[in-house]
Amino acid sequence: MFGTAKAREFPKNFTWFNTNNPLSLEILRGHVIVLDFWTYCCINCMHMLPDLKWLENKYRGKPFVVIGVHSAKFDNEQNPENIQEALDRYEIEHPIIIDEKMIIWRSYGVQGWPTIAVIDPHGNVVYQQSGEGQREDLDDVIQVLLPRGEAQGILAKPLEIFRPKIKHRSILRYPGKISFAPDGAMFAVSDSNHNRILLIDLTGKIRQVIGGGEEGLVDGKFESARFFRPQGVLWHDSEIYVADTENHALREVNLENKSVKTVAGTGKQGHWLEEGKGASVMLSSPWDLALKDERLFIAMAGTHQIWYYDVKEQEIKHYAGSGSENIIDGQLKKAQFAQPSGLSIDGKFLYVADSEVSGIRKIDLEKGVVETVAGEGLFVFGHEDGELSNARFQHPLGVNAVNGSIYVSDTYNNAIRVIDAKKKTVSTLVGKPGIKTMCRIDDKECDTLGLYEPSDVKLYSNNLFIADTNNHLIRTFDLEKMVLKTFRILQ
Repeated sequence: MFGTAKAREFPKNFTWFNTNNPLSLEILRGHVIVLDFWTYCCINCMHMLPDLKWLENKYRGKPFVVIGVHSAKFDNEQNPENIQEALDRYEIEHPIIIDEKMIIWRSYGVQGWPTIAVIDPHGNVVYQQSGEGQREDLDDVIQVLLPRGEAQGILAKPLEIFRPKIKHRSILRYPGKISFAPDGAMFAVSDSNHNRILLIDLTGKIRQVIGGGEEGLVDGKFESARFFRPQGVLWHDSEIYVADTENHALREVNLENKSVKTVAGTGKQGHWLEEGKGASVMLSSPWDLALKDERLFIAMAGTHQIWYYDVKEQEIKHYAGSGSENIIDGQLKKAQFAQPSGLSIDGKFLYVADSEVSGIRKIDLEKGVVETVAGEGLFVFGHEDGELSNARFQHPLGVNAVNGSIYVSDTYNNAIRVIDAKKKTVSTLVGKPGIKTMCRIDDKECDTLGLYEPSDVKLYSNNLFIADTNNHLIRTFDLEKMVLKTFRILQ
């Protein structure tokens, strides 16, 4: 939308991040302002972050500022503590205001995430558009507004804004996914914000570090290889496949020659994906992996679809999902998903943690049909146990299906849930609504630290291994003793 309308002032007493003092349009008069209406669950919002960072770097030192307006979708996203974690995780430095009760959202007539509005130095809204992929349009607008403002003599001295320094001293930093070796002696974990994959034995000792350090898309030996916030890992024989999420790539780790190579993806995000040889196809935020019969299934969160990599033919192919974001069952190509983020195969079924509809879906790999196990819509969520027809989840990211039991990392409920596929019921194993905790408090061995937005869960030897993402830990839950513990990792 292009035109001019007076920008609405920010409400007073709202919470701000990444600025020493609350900002206002009056303080920012004479600046070009980009407002980013976002919510931290939204993959399309995440896709906008590199573009906003690019603009910030290009116009650094100019009277230009990006302000994130966090208008939450989920209950969990309204908590300032959780928003701060999201800012740390995605290394967001520009100022953020919490849009309480979506007041700012409504005042600007916003209807979807993300929406970008541009305010000129006079305080007028001259551009407003929803959706990702706006870098060139925004750059064109800014290139007009700044010279025009300079010619009119209305530009202000660039406001100095606090830039946070993010420090993490833990061994893990926002761990994403877990995969066990075929013999169960070790597991791989995506140490997402350290841009590396760790191989850890059951005593907690780190046996191998793959990649690490600064972000990048670099193949080669383990020490020199680079990833960018990887998520899904899948250990198969002497290879570990990695969903290198923010590189929009699929990587293969060869454990015999200790090397990493890119087997799919170009390093750039694809918006409309095309089938073809892996190295030539652009992917979009691959988030998790599952393997069956030489087909490596990929949760393509960025396009709301399931794709697969043919290991033998080395080709990427579309499998399920039309690309529209919703919860629609039926034939593979007509069904709809909403930011699929977790995959697991049990027999003939591929289970999907379908995060934006707070649902669990399953695909019959023989019949080619998508069905909903739990979940009802994009704005239907909660924490309800009992019959699956009434069950509620909140943005689950991880799923592990084993012999009819479907373990769910119910991320925004800070919980681990289990679905009994035969009885069609769900119950909570770890966590209670509104509380980041739960194990037996009367047990002396009980670890009272609760889960905090866990991203994955894997069953091994009657223990659930949990990627406790915002606590920067791996946790274990003993299914016999019903005790939650922290898995100690030794460097």
